[in-house]
Amino acid sequence: MRVTIAGAGNVGRSIARELIANGHSVLLIDRAPTAIKPASVPEAEWLLADACELDSLAEARLDTSDVSIAATGDDKVNLVHSLLAKTEFGVPRTVGRVNHPGNEWLFDDMWGVDVAVSTPRLMCALVEEAVTVGDLVRLMTFQKGRTNLVEMTLPESSPTVGRRIGEINWPGETVLTAVIRDGRGMAPDRDGALEVGDELLFLIDPDHETELSRFLSPRAHVGVPPQEFDMRAAPTPAPARPGAGPVNVPTGPVAPAPLKVLDEGAPQKAETPVPASHAAEGEEPDLPLDE
Repeated sequence: MRVTIAGAGNVGRSIARELIANGHSVLLIDRAPTAIKPASVPEAEWLLADACELDSLAEARLDTSDVSIAATGDDKVNLVHSLLAKTEFGVPRTVGRVNHPGNEWLFDDMWGVDVAVSTPRLMCALVEEAVTVGDLVRLMTFQKGRTNLVEMTLPESSPTVGRRIGEINWPGETVLTAVIRDGRGMAPDRDGALEVGDELLFLIDPDHETELSRFLSPRAHVGVPPQEFDMRAAPTPAPARPGAGPVNVPTGPVAPAPLKVLDEGAPQKAETPVPASHAAEGEEPDLPLDE
């Protein structure tokens, strides 16, 4: 995918390196001549321009980007860039860096921000998660143990679609921790069924990540026939009773059952008007917008 990053400071360059290592195309934009350092990320494209100017964004062909990341040290610049990317250039996914915790509530769809994050690694993971279906994305690594938090958006071709969660034998010691459906987090219910588009969150040993990815999305792996893993996700037949006749086990997909809702919603904060600013991209966090 093509990713445009506004802000070529330490954070922007760090994100660019990770995305390029994952096979994506990256364009870095910054208005400060001292920030343009092509030798630091030679695989990326570079543009000396104001990321809050329409003409500059048109020159950058922002409308051809799959993702736009506002990674400057100024929250006001990040908000304005995200708003322009979403409303003027129709970028499918926008990610905004939050520098000051007091401004986090502003980074929502009203300002064109799809995902608000504060660290390069998490930002990279969320970008990939937002535009991929059927690929396993590592969101977090726990430092005190060999355990990762990973996510996958369930594709239509997955053999687990329509299966009851309690009937699925996950690879290794994989733990399904949550299901996100229509933006709502739910606890895994053994009687609930998985649906296309469900975002599944797992705790897993790194050694089993590839196995889990193939198990959930066999067709995403070249040379791996879907039938190889379909049987693992199939429902377990009920045991026959002594003296009873043959047991008819349904073979069609199981109708989705409702899952338990963990959180009905977070409390909302009142919005206050924010002055737009085209301040230069820096590396130091700015003050809260209301000051």
